[in-house]
Amino acid sequence: MTKGSINVSVENIFPLIKKFLYSDHEIFLRELISNATDATLKLKHLTSIGEAKVEYGNPKIEVKVDKDGKKLHIIDQGLGMSADEVEKYINQVAFSGAEEFLDKYKDAEKDAGIIGHFGLGFYSAFMVADKVEIITKSFKDEPAAHWTCDGSPEFTLVEADKEDRGTEIILHIAEDSTEFLEDARIRELLNKYNKFMPIPIKFGTKEVNDPDFTPKTTTDAEGKETTEPHKQITVDDIINNPNPAWTKQPTDLKDEDYGSFYRELYPMQFEEPLFNIHLNVDYPFNLTGILYFPKMTNDLNIQKDKIQLYQNQVFVTDNVEGIVPEFLTMLRGVIDSPDIPLNVSRSYLQADGNVKKISSYITRKVADKLKSLFNNNREDFEKKWDDIKIVIEYGMLSEEKFFEKADAFALYPTVDGKYFTFEELTNAIKAKQTDKDDKMVILYASNKDEQHSYIQAAKDKDYEVLLLDSPIVSHLMQKLETSKENISFARVDADHVDNLIKKDDTTISKLSDEEKTKLDELLKEVVPSEKFMVQLEAMDSSASPFMITQPEFMRRMKEMQQTGGGGMFGMGNMPEMYNLIVNTNHDLVNEILNTKTRKKQERLINQSLDLARLSQGLLKGEELTNFIKRSYDMIK
Repeated sequence: MTKGSINVSVENIFPLIKKFLYSDHEIFLRELISNATDATLKLKHLTSIGEAKVEYGNPKIEVKVDKDGKKLHIIDQGLGMSADEVEKYINQVAFSGAEEFLDKYKDAEKDAGIIGHFGLGFYSAFMVADKVEIITKSFKDEPAAHWTCDGSPEFTLVEADKEDRGTEIILHIAEDSTEFLEDARIRELLNKYNKFMPIPIKFGTKEVNDPDFTPKTTTDAEGKETTEPHKQITVDDIINNPNPAWTKQPTDLKDEDYGSFYRELYPMQFEEPLFNIHLNVDYPFNLTGILYFPKMTNDLNIQKDKIQLYQNQVFVTDNVEGIVPEFLTMLRGVIDSPDIPLNVSRSYLQADGNVKKISSYITRKVADKLKSLFNNNREDFEKKWDDIKIVIEYGMLSEEKFFEKADAFALYPTVDGKYFTFEELTNAIKAKQTDKDDKMVILYASNKDEQHSYIQAAKDKDYEVLLLDSPIVSHLMQKLETSKENISFARVDADHVDNLIKKDDTTISKLSDEEKTKLDELLKEVVPSEKFMVQLEAMDSSASPFMITQPEFMRRMKEMQQTGGGGMFGMGNMPEMYNLIVNTNHDLVNEILNTKTRKKQERLINQSLDLARLSQGLLKGEELTNFIKRSYDMIK
């Protein structure tokens, strides 16, 4: 029997472990099962190179709860330890056996999938246990060892009578951690952290139909058939999938394999993903994974935290900001990389060189996949556009390299259901939508119903009108205007269409300068100046007599501030202001000007103004009630 003190660099490390090593005590189970997995994968590697002269077999890890004895057991069939190795790896805290193994066998990490790098991982057991035992037997022909520690730096190490190789960790659960003696709690943790560990994990048993039994069917005298019950057998309840889809080659997977894996990841998600992207790279870093594009909403926040990050099949986090480009955090799926450290701060991750390379790689891979989907089946890509556009537009705004690549697949739909790439769009509108200053004006609407009359006015001139309705489109237009040459965006209701795309030809007003001055004064006396800026325009006599518009710049700045950024000079807090464009060539305007009674003039102006407001959805409450009453009075 050996007695001694654990070699630690502080007087008593256990209170530090309990309080500060990990922020969440439940992590202990992940650490212990990861160590068990390491031990098993190490043995697999040593047997494959002939250094371990034992049969590897089909090892598994078992987790057992002894509620009455207040103990939790984690048992593996890995390479085990001798007494000397227990002394070295357990008593010398922070000396990682995985690290030493990797130094000795340089190619082991790639070949064996060693999780490693845990260091203090074993001691996380003391966050939930006031006593820990290790019963272990090495794969070498050496006596088994039994190590015990009660949470102080003191330990005992004696010979044990264990006959099979491997290690059993026994946690005597502390009074403040009895939740970990509940089967449901342990199963929850196993599903959270160990669902895809590379070694089968047994947690109890379950009853299943015997695959070798065929129920007999008999027929009685009346011809009624009866089938006997299926024979049940008891089998190990293996809670994990050791070979998840992302660990396989894309060539070995079919569409249904990706679909079934998605349902395995998100069992409560009933809607199928639109498509997936399989990540697989081994230089200059190791990374595998599968990302899925779900159907998107216009809510930029509701979709986040659906990507799961793993390190060699060990769950790390579902908060992948700083690792995955921000615009892709709305996707779903799995990313697995041994190059991402497990227990570090978020700021460390964001500064890590490998993490930055991984983020760039994922951006490029997603862009390449989108381009491929577009090229291979454009019709299908167009059908999915509304469900994926928010991700692509967000990426174009936040990642410069993605913005450049997106020229090949980003779409600009029209109100008529046509889809253009940016190059196709500019080729289609260049001849007709270039103004007198040689600038190409791209007209768009954000709501086909609310802006119908403005859209129709533009279509009457054979102009194309885009339908851009995502919440970040104002930011995207600003980005495109500063990145592309000689273009501008204008919403169809920002002004009269002739003012949106000014040509050399101008319409002559039917009113004299004196009449225009008189009309302007009359309108300003009746129209509320705090809401409307009166603007006299000589337009076609068939155009609307009164038209309300909102200046593109001011409206866009307000929209940009509402979705984050862009609210220059506090514009986002300014009251709504509109232009009231009055067509001086319309007969109604001429009638207003020539009407003899002031009362009738005011009534005509108010009625025309309210009709214009109604077309913009601006007439509400008491003003709408007054308009309806006035309208009835006028048609009596």
